[in-house]
Amino acid sequence: MQKPPQPQDFALRETSPNIGAGAVTPADKLACTYDLVEQMQYLYVRVVKAKDLPGKDVTGSCDPYVEVKLGNYKGVTRHFEKKSNPEWNQVFAFSKERIQASILEVVVKDKDVVLDDFMGRFICDINEIPKRVPPDSPLAPQWYRLEDRKGEKVKGEIMLAIWMGTQADEAFPEAWHSDAAAVTGHAVSHIRSKVYLSPKLWYVRVNVIEAQDLVPSDKSRYPEVFVKTIIGNQALRTRISQSKSINPMWNEDLMFVAAEPFEEPLILTVEDRLAGNKDEVLGRCMIRLQNVQRRLDHKPVNTRWYNLEKHIGEGEQKKEVKFASRIHLRICLDGGYHVLDESTHHSSDLRPTAKQLWKSSIGIFELGVLSAQGLIPVKSRDGRGSTDAYCVAKYGQKWVRTRTIVDSFSPRWNEQYTWEVFDICTVITIGVFDNGHIHGGGDKGGGGKDSRIGKVRIRLSTLEADRIYTHSYPLLVLHPSGVKKMGEVQLAVRFTCSSLINMLHMYSHPLLPKMHYVHPLSVIQLDSLRHQAMQIVSMRLSRAEPPLRREVVEFMLDVDSHMWNMRRSKANFFRIMGVLRGLIVVGKWFDQICHWKNPLTSILIHILFIILVLYPELILPTIFLYLFIIGIWNYRWRPRHPPHMDIRLSHADAVHPDELDEEFDTFPTSKATDIVRMRYDRLRSIAGRVQTVVGDLATQGERFHSLLSWRDPRATTLFVTFCFVAAIILYVTPFQVVALLTGFYVLRHPRFRHKLPSVPLNFFRRLPARSDSML
Repeated sequence: MQKPPQPQDFALRETSPNIGAGAVTPADKLACTYDLVEQMQYLYVRVVKAKDLPGKDVTGSCDPYVEVKLGNYKGVTRHFEKKSNPEWNQVFAFSKERIQASILEVVVKDKDVVLDDFMGRFICDINEIPKRVPPDSPLAPQWYRLEDRKGEKVKGEIMLAIWMGTQADEAFPEAWHSDAAAVTGHAVSHIRSKVYLSPKLWYVRVNVIEAQDLVPSDKSRYPEVFVKTIIGNQALRTRISQSKSINPMWNEDLMFVAAEPFEEPLILTVEDRLAGNKDEVLGRCMIRLQNVQRRLDHKPVNTRWYNLEKHIGEGEQKKEVKFASRIHLRICLDGGYHVLDESTHHSSDLRPTAKQLWKSSIGIFELGVLSAQGLIPVKSRDGRGSTDAYCVAKYGQKWVRTRTIVDSFSPRWNEQYTWEVFDICTVITIGVFDNGHIHGGGDKGGGGKDSRIGKVRIRLSTLEADRIYTHSYPLLVLHPSGVKKMGEVQLAVRFTCSSLINMLHMYSHPLLPKMHYVHPLSVIQLDSLRHQAMQIVSMRLSRAEPPLRREVVEFMLDVDSHMWNMRRSKANFFRIMGVLRGLIVVGKWFDQICHWKNPLTSILIHILFIILVLYPELILPTIFLYLFIIGIWNYRWRPRHPPHMDIRLSHADAVHPDELDEEFDTFPTSKATDIVRMRYDRLRSIAGRVQTVVGDLATQGERFHSLLSWRDPRATTLFVTFCFVAAIILYVTPFQVVALLTGFYVLRHPRFRHKLPSVPLNFFRRLPARSDSML
C-alpha cells in the first residue's frame, strides 16, 4: 500500500537546467570539467604589482592602492604605506550578465587623509579582452604604462592580467566578486568558497589493570581506590577496586575519542574515596598520545608500568622520593574502528581510522550546487528583509562550502564538487544557511549565528550509475510554530561507478569495519563516543579560517537526533506499522481464503496446497519464483527520483503545538513547573500503555514456559499426554497425510466453523503466568 503523496508545495520537482552535461557536443568539450552546473561568465582582472610610481607626499613617497572600475561596480585593493613598487596579487571578478559598461578602468591612487590623489590609470575595451578556458595555463600578466585623464603617458607602470572566464577558473574561489561589493574588510574571507577536512579521529582505549605501592594518608583504614582518566573535556572513571589494599586491581577498559594532531595529553589520577564527596589524590601521571602505540586489529598491545607523581597542592614543595607508586596500563590507539561522528542512520563514511585498512574506491560522486529559489527573509537590513545564503555539503571527511551570495532570495552558485566513493550505502548531506557574519561584526569575526535554512540528504545507493539527476529540493525546517518551507535548492548529482564488480561485492561486506564485530562496543559507549566526536569535529572546524561555524556543523551532523520527543516517537511508531502493513494485508487475504469470500480463489489455493504437499521439493522454488515475479512487476513503479525530506513520514504536518514546544525545549528543561508537570503526566500515560503491552508479551512467553514447568499440574499433565499420543500418531502416519489433514482443517468452509475460540487457544489462555507474583 502506497503512502499518500505529500502536498505539492513540499514535493520534489524535476528540473531541466542548461548544464554542460546536457549540451556537450564532440566539437565543444569545454564544459566537461564543470558539466553539472550552468556556465557563468566572468571578467577577471588580476592586479599583480606596480613599479616606478611617482611620489605624492612631501617626503616624496606614496601610499598606493588600485581601484578596478566597471560601470557601477568598483573593487579596491589594500593600500601600502610609503611604497613605490607595491605588490598586491589580488583578483577581481565581474559577472558578465551584470556588465553594462564597455570600458574597464584600472586606476592607481595615493591614499591621503583628506582626498586621495590620482596617480594614473589604464583603460581597456571589454570587446578586446581574450577568453581563457581551463585547463589552459593561466594568462601571463603584462606591464602597462599608466596614463593621465587626458590619455597621455605618465610615470609608473602596472602589471595586470585580464581575461574572460567561467566559475571553473582556479582564480574564482579567492576572487573579489562584484555581486558582493558591499562586503568589505575582514568579512570578505567569510563569503568565499572553501573546502574543509574533518580531523582524523581515533578511539583511545585505556585498559587500567592494577596499581602498586599506593601511599594513602590514613593507614588505619582499607583504601577504596578508583582511577579517573581525562582527555581534554572527556572524563571517565573506573569502579572502586574490589581488592581494598594498597595494590588494587581493576582490569577495566575506558574509551575516548582523540583527533590528530593530538593536542591534549592523557591524564590519569588515582584517588581514594574517603567519604561521600571527599576524595584523596594518591598519584597522577600524564601520557602524551603521540607516544601511544597504534593497533590495526584485535591483538593486544604490550602493557607498561607508569610511575605516579604525588599530587602537590599549592604552597607545598616537591620532595625527593626514592621509590614511587606505579600503575599498570595497556594503552593503544584503535585504528581498526570507524569513529562515528554522525548519526548511524545516515553516515557518509564507514572506513576505519587506519588508512592501511582502506579498500579501493568504487566510484566518484559529483555534486552541482546550482541555485535556490523562493528563499524567505531570514533577517532585517535597512528596514527590509534580507538573506545571504550559502551551501555546505558533507560527505566522508570532506566538507565543502560555496561562496555566499549577498542579499538575494534567488542565489545562483553554480559550483561543482567531487568526492571519492568507498561505500555505496552512504549518504551525502547538503545544507543551506544564512551568513550572519558579514555585516556588523565581520571585521571582528563576531556577529550573530548562521541561521539554518534547510537540509537535503541523498543516499547514494538510490542513484543509478552514470545518470544525472537534476531536481529542486524543498528546504524544510521545523520551527516552534510548525513545519515551514524556507525555499528550494536546485542540485545536479551524478554517481559514476569505476568497478561494477567491486560495487556489487560491497553488498556482501559488513557495514562497519571488522573490529566493530570482533571487539564490539556497547550501545551506551557508542552513543557517548559519537557525542564526543561531534564536539571535537565542530570545535576544530570552527577554528579554521574562515571558520565553519559550530551551529552549522551541529546541524549537518544531527547532534540532537538522539533526544526524545513526542513527534519523532509517533513517526517511528507509524513507520513500524507501515513495515507490518504487508504482513497484515497477507493475514487478511488468508482469512478471506479460509472464510471462502471468493470461492474460486479458495479452490485454487486448495489445489496449490495439495500440489505442494505431494511434491514438497517445489515449495522453496515456488516461494523464490513468486518473489522474483513480484520484484519484476514492481520494476515498472520503481522510484525515479532521489528521496527527500518527507513531512508526512516525519509526522510534521499534524503535530500539536505543545509537542513542538516540548521538542524545542532545552535540556535540562527551562519551562515553568506546571508545564513540566503536565508533560511528565502525559509521558507517564504513554509509558503506561507501553508498559501494558510489554507485560502482555511477557505473559504470553511465560505461558509457553508453563506448558512443561508443572506450575499447573493438570495443564502440564494434559499437554504431556497430548504430546505422547501425537508422537505415536505422527510416527505411524505419513507426514503428507498429516499436512493435508491440517491444511484442510485450517481452510475448511465457514459452515464447518463456529465463532467460539478454538480448543488449543482456550487451553493456552488458561495457563498460568508470573503476573500473579507481581507487586
